[in-house]
Amino acid sequence: MSVRLSPYLVFDGNAKEAVSFYQQALDAQLVSIQTFGELPEDSGHPLPAEAKNRVMHALLKVGDTDLMISDTFPGTPYQAGDNVNITVITDNAEQTNVFYEALKQGGEVKMPLQETFWSPAYGMVKDKFGVTFQLSTEERNR
Repeated sequence: MSVRLSPYLVFDGNAKEAVSFYQQALDAQLVSIQTFGELPEDSGHPLPAEAKNRVMHALLKVGDTDLMISDTFPGTPYQAGDNVNITVITDNAEQTNVFYEALKQGGEVKMPLQETFWSPAYGMVKDKFGVTFQLSTEERNR
């Protein structure tokens, strides 16, 4: 089993600027960047125009560490200071569920653990200490 923790920074429309800044400031390599406009279309939930150019997910490599960055979805509350999350990445959905269930005790579920197009098990929890965790599974050969 593999488990990694990575910082995840969330911005309110200026994530592209932050990506460029951290590339330079931290001598980071841009691995990938995807906007909300590049997501698979969902006819039941059309994408608002103001969301299309916002960053859904960016991945920078800083030495041996992953730094992940995104923008909020338009209309999502944004509070500076709450914009640093910890991502827990496993290679096993059952282990992701164990961490999710433990972290949500006394906390607040921000997104229920569920299958997404990038992960068989992804969810978000703000724990009882106010720390937000994004939990994700990267299963090989998916």
